[in-house]
Amino acid sequence: MAHVQVHADDVDLDSPVLVEGLPGAGLVGKITADHLVEQFDMALYGSIYCEGLPDVAVYHGERSDVLPPVRLYADAERDLLVLQSDVPVSPSGAPTFADCITGWFEDNDVFPLYLSGLAEEKDGVPELYGVATGEATSVVEEAGVVPPRENGLVTGPTGALLAHADRVGLDAVGLVVQTDPQFPDPEAARVVLEGGVGPIADLEVNTDALVEQADEIQSAREELARQLQDAGDESTQAQPIRGFQ
Repeated sequence: MAHVQVHADDVDLDSPVLVEGLPGAGLVGKITADHLVEQFDMALYGSIYCEGLPDVAVYHGERSDVLPPVRLYADAERDLLVLQSDVPVSPSGAPTFADCITGWFEDNDVFPLYLSGLAEEKDGVPELYGVATGEATSVVEEAGVVPPRENGLVTGPTGALLAHADRVGLDAVGLVVQTDPQFPDPEAARVVLEGGVGPIADLEVNTDALVEQADEIQSAREELARQLQDAGDESTQAQPIRGFQ
């Protein structure tokens, strides 16, 4: 049965901001989520059991416990949730997954930030754009995140999450950043953290490690990036719409 199993009932959250970290173009969401969990030493809060997720067991180095592939981590002090995922969501299962997790967000007054990489050539620092559902447009404007320069769409599971949020009237923000689609892009993740997640969630995030460890991060994530390229539509990404507006 699809559900979110909360493990830490003693963690008290008050209208938390959630940062989504599903794998996608440039692994922007994945790198961002992993960085937040590690920097703030966030505690495992819940396990996500929704249709559309592969039935696999995850284990981490130097630990014997088995984990589900998609998990929630919490920081009560910062009213922060992070959705950390070690697997992509299948295209066929994305709508069901979006319905499952969005229902839990509504029930628990969660404000989600959905992250997506825009596969286009960068000229210097990657540009960051913001879109919104419900009444969250003001949040994007107050954070100083500019709207996209041209028409486009967000595909994959993150696109399904944004579409479902819009359908049910859930306030949510989509952060779209220019990224290299072929390789892990810690620089794009840094821009998302400093220009979007930080001001919206009122966080001070140290991103030095993302720059210092860029080579290590790229090496550790390249295999997953290759898997996402093979997965096609399973990969979350933003893309422009040209020629048929």
